[in-house]
Amino acid sequence: MTLFDVVSIVVSVLLLVIGFIAINSKKLIKAVIFLSALSMLSVVAFVLLKAPDVGLTEAVIGSGLVTSLFIFTLLSVKKEEVK
Repeated sequence: MTLFDVVSIVVSVLLLVIGFIAINSKKLIKAVIFLSALSMLSVVAFVLLKAPDVGLTEAVIGSGLVTSLFIFTLLSVKKEEVK
């Protein structure tokens, strides 16, 4: 086994574990954080698969834009619940 194979297996297992943790998370903010980590790990997986353009797009849209949209939505919902 080469180093590439070991890194690929570790990233794949981490993707599965973080995905299950995000699904089973009780608090929404923790689920959003785990989904952001999942997205960043998928960037690493895309780069390992020699698709850096897809990885860059996932980093910008998946990790950055979607995570910030989720967080702003959660903050606005919590503000409305308090009132």
